[in-house]
Amino acid sequence: MDITQRCHLLIEDFSVTRGERVVFGGLSFRLGSGEIAEVTGPNGAGKSTLLRAIAGFLPLGSGRMSWAESEATDSAPLVERLHYVGHLDGLKSALTARENLEIGLGILGRGRLSPLEALDHLELAHVLDLPVGFLSAGQRRRVALARLVISGRPLWLLDEPLTALDRHARALLRAIVADHLRSGGLVLAATHEPLGLPETIQVRLGAR
Repeated sequence: MDITQRCHLLIEDFSVTRGERVVFGGLSFRLGSGEIAEVTGPNGAGKSTLLRAIAGFLPLGSGRMSWAESEATDSAPLVERLHYVGHLDGLKSALTARENLEIGLGILGRGRLSPLEALDHLELAHVLDLPVGFLSAGQRRRVALARLVISGRPLWLLDEPLTALDRHARALLRAIVADHLRSGGLVLAATHEPLGLPETIQVRLGAR
């Protein structure tokens, strides 16, 4: 996927509150084209909460979040520039891998790769027309991750992306993320286990 313009995400003095509890506060960082940041911290520090707030699923407590693109031709909001992959695969078990990815294309917009090409990147072309209910947990996870390479969206929000993946599948994911970064994309990943990519920005939540 080619990201044709420079872009950046800026988080300033960010906080999120759930009920009466401040999950985290005073968070600031900048993520630009070709950069990856890993959000780390103990359980309950707010790693998933941060990603969900950026994705628009949770309200902000305070602070500022801004998204900018050079040479932007429209005023599309951030939610239309990102793709979020959470703990759940979000797949319909009765539908085939192809059908699930076609639904994703309808929601996310069409990138340059077809469902078959996207699955081939994850070495799953052979499951294209199989119902995902027949697939292993690792295969289902790879089908969910295949949405990343068909979405054409510059900002990827990944919540524990290595979950359910074996060593080989993890290497495939790292290659896809590295290719996205080389094309000018941005990645923000909440993880207990580093993705192992060079020059990763660290965003630490909670006490050490």
